[in-house]
Amino acid sequence: MIDKFGRKITYLRLSVTDRCNFRCTYCMSENVEFLPKKDLLTLEELETICSVFIDKGIKKIRISGGEPLVRKNIIQLFQKLGKKLNTSNLNELTLTTNGSQLKEYSSYLYDSGVRRVNISLDTLDEKKFHLITKKNNFQSVFEGIKAAKKSNLKIKINTVALKGINDDEINNLISWCGDNQFDLTLIETMPLGDTDILRSNNYLSLSTVKKELMNKWTMEDINFSSGGPAKYSYIKEAKIKLGMITPMSNNFCSSCNRIRVTCTGKIYMCLGQNNSVDLKKALRSQKSYHSLENLIDQSIIEKPKEHSFTTKEFSGSSIIERNMNVTGG
Repeated sequence: MIDKFGRKITYLRLSVTDRCNFRCTYCMSENVEFLPKKDLLTLEELETICSVFIDKGIKKIRISGGEPLVRKNIIQLFQKLGKKLNTSNLNELTLTTNGSQLKEYSSYLYDSGVRRVNISLDTLDEKKFHLITKKNNFQSVFEGIKAAKKSNLKIKINTVALKGINDDEINNLISWCGDNQFDLTLIETMPLGDTDILRSNNYLSLSTVKKELMNKWTMEDINFSSGGPAKYSYIKEAKIKLGMITPMSNNFCSSCNRIRVTCTGKIYMCLGQNNSVDLKKALRSQKSYHSLENLIDQSIIEKPKEHSFTTKEFSGSSIIERNMNVTGG
């Protein structure tokens, strides 16, 4: 699949639920209303969508949410997709999780073919954890990380950089990741949907962060890609790769290889655009496999050149109405 700007689309991010057991302030409102279960695609329908995408050239699938591991029987989907690994175009199956369910599911994930996970963790401080997530799951996350490590899952920590909240912890996070042999990716907060906070208070440019880190660490930019948008440096002292995802300060759209499908069957060709293509009707009207292929082809044709996020939106309403938990991480 190649879009009209010559970008080859090989990476599917599939949201399996909009539900999450956390309420991270930059992601959603504390009193968010989740979709009724009848609106969600079944696990069988999600598998069908993945199969079509794989046949059309998708090589990597990342399962996301909300929090994907709160979806009932979700391991069944991992098991079905895991059987396609290296017997089709698919060569990697992974997920992004908040870590709270990994104590229960890590071994099942590994047995299904998952070899690495991204764990969202914005702080090593229990009080700040509650401030950010509005929940008291700090210990369960670290138990989950321990379980994932024991199950031989390679771990990358994802941290949203938040001015005035965790910007004083980034050096500690690098040291902690180094001690545990975890890579770390820092992410700029994005104006995606409206939340209970004014994001302008917490937006932090990673260009500024990188300059400050270079005063403490020996950093070498490296030509490494995990398949996503992060640009990586190697930190000599910690012996880890540090990724930076910079949708606001350093647009990376020219190399975008991704497409997203929500738990309701909508294809979003860009995280920062409202255009979508709906697969649900075709799935539930029992139209042919060819009909789904045509809809996917349409989405690739309509994939925009770049996102429409602007820093001005941090001080007002976002042009993107849906929150991150709806689109998937």
